[in-house]
Amino acid sequence: MGGGFLARPLFVMYEGGGAMHPIELARKSAALGSVKDAQRVYALAIQQSSDPRELLEAALYILQSGGDYRISYTCLRNMYNQGYFCEDILPVMIEAFYKPNVRELKSRYERNCRRLKKYPYLFRKDFPSFEELPVLFFPYDDHGFVPYYPDRQRFGDYINFNNPVISRNFFKDLEKPILAGDVYSQYELEYLHDTVRKSEDVGRENHIYLHYTEWKTFCACLQCLNMRPLLDDQKLVFLIEDEITRYPIDFRKEFGIDYSRYSVKRFGVHEINRLIWHTQLSAHNGGDFFNEVFDSHPNLLSLPSIMMEKMQEQIQALADAMNGADSLKAAKEIFRDWFPETVEELYLMKNRSLKDVMVAAYLNTNMAVSGLNWSARIAPAVFFQPHFDNIIYMLLTDSKGNTVLDAPPLEMLHQTPLIQGFKYIKTFTPLRRFTTSHAASVKFMYEFSLLRQKQVAEGENVTVNVVSDVISERVFNRSFMIDPEDRLYKDSILVRFEDGKLNPKATFTALAAFLDLPYTESMLYCSEGGRRDPHPVTKGFDTAPVYKTYDGYANESERYFIEYFLRDAYAYYGYDFHYYDGAPVDEEKLETLISNFTVINHYIRLTWRVFFEYMDLKRDDGQPISPEESAEAKEEVLETYVKSFREKRLHHARTLMSGLRFINKNGQPLRMMPMLKPDPALLEQPLYH
Repeated sequence: MGGGFLARPLFVMYEGGGAMHPIELARKSAALGSVKDAQRVYALAIQQSSDPRELLEAALYILQSGGDYRISYTCLRNMYNQGYFCEDILPVMIEAFYKPNVRELKSRYERNCRRLKKYPYLFRKDFPSFEELPVLFFPYDDHGFVPYYPDRQRFGDYINFNNPVISRNFFKDLEKPILAGDVYSQYELEYLHDTVRKSEDVGRENHIYLHYTEWKTFCACLQCLNMRPLLDDQKLVFLIEDEITRYPIDFRKEFGIDYSRYSVKRFGVHEINRLIWHTQLSAHNGGDFFNEVFDSHPNLLSLPSIMMEKMQEQIQALADAMNGADSLKAAKEIFRDWFPETVEELYLMKNRSLKDVMVAAYLNTNMAVSGLNWSARIAPAVFFQPHFDNIIYMLLTDSKGNTVLDAPPLEMLHQTPLIQGFKYIKTFTPLRRFTTSHAASVKFMYEFSLLRQKQVAEGENVTVNVVSDVISERVFNRSFMIDPEDRLYKDSILVRFEDGKLNPKATFTALAAFLDLPYTESMLYCSEGGRRDPHPVTKGFDTAPVYKTYDGYANESERYFIEYFLRDAYAYYGYDFHYYDGAPVDEEKLETLISNFTVINHYIRLTWRVFFEYMDLKRDDGQPISPEESAEAKEEVLETYVKSFREKRLHHARTLMSGLRFINKNGQPLRMMPMLKPDPALLEQPLYH
């Protein structure tokens, strides 16, 4: 298979009638000088053709004509690995993608070698020349590379050294210094460097031991890594191949350094760069339960769920107070209840951000530090669950069914520095059976409305709350589908409430591993600020909430409707249907279901009736009407309002049945958030279905 093909004319004119194959149409467009059309059709040919000659032709045309190089790149790589036209493809790949970047790769490699040769805790110094490295890195885009292995004559998979994902449980065991094998991610290396505390700050040997099983592979990756931010404070110890036997090093014996002479330092604001974002999928998914499990964890700064708007106001007020201090003395007076060390650090901090103020506030809140281990090997993470009264999603749909999920709280979260200011973000989302969560929400909304009515009757100035159309809100809420381009969800997992209740050890061991935390004794019980079982009704790991159905707050038609429209989520997340029978659903069936939404309509009617009582009705001529007439008119308005939900729901249902394709704002498809799998070795009960 070689160069004979390249002598063949690339393009021929199509003659004759009938349907034209993509490759023929592409050749015709190219011959006519319609470059853009040819590129488009050649790209289609790459998708549809299995003929290696056609694929090569298409890839070369797109590349040589200045089209999307990624299409050509991927096609050529795949063909090479399959053994097609290798002698032709490799020179093209080298010329197009490697040579323009080789100088930068070589320069980075040699800079890293120079730094590491001077570094005291890398004990091997026989760096090969750049030309001897066993891997060539072909840049693919601004983020990553495709490696080429000359000895195997094969391209590897795409690598993004800065992919913002922590892939393993580095901090499972904090009894000994951290030992990690073959860490080639720049993001993870910086994460380890930024999270593990200096030995001098914890009063004991606390280096990060990086073991690399192959010296030449380690050296090869120095083409792509940047060692500069990792070496200055000498936290890292590199162990190459059989040097693993040196772990852990006795620094007093080998280097004359006795870390025990140092005293433990308080955590500094600058040390805390990791956020665990506990998201609110919707109301009543067991969020408080997860907060209580992680409360008092020795490596977390944790608080119960906080209203997002209130949190922003409070942090901004603290920031304004610090900005208004004209001296360190004034700042210490303003923040006299805080640790002086924290106040001083924050006051003197250059480019102080709201994230820094938030961290300082957590460090100086008793509840947040109730279980904190101040002498831990690692800096704590901030455990944060921003709460919203209700997250109502809108579906922005075009004529082709492409649909974008939109909700104002999402924009708030994406814009706030309280989240975006953290360098390292882990995200987890609790999920509860949708019908149970729905019914619990109706119950809460109704009972809260009654509370508000009572407060108003007692003269308090509060807003009267009502039950909304939470069925439509529920089926529109597909926030379990995530945007692959969204930084906040790059490293995310969904956790089923039922798994946490029925198999707590298996679930929370796995969740701790995902969040890169040790599984600790504090996770064996529920607490709030260190106080155990703060909510006796749902005490600890009591399994009753798993099976509670709140029958007075939802009927079978309402639940059938929810299960049908969320059936893909039921399948993906392992929930069996309890109400939907699997039968096809047409518009007639939908109308029947919606006509039987009697329970939700009942609670809407009850709570809105109170709201309408505050209406001041008058005749057309402005004259007051009798109490009897007023009551009748209000009841008529109420019934008209409740009936209006029927057509709205039918419209919503028709929209959902039309076959929607959920995408982000750049047109990329959304994907289901991965689900946490409890540790199978620790299961106490069968998995919930």
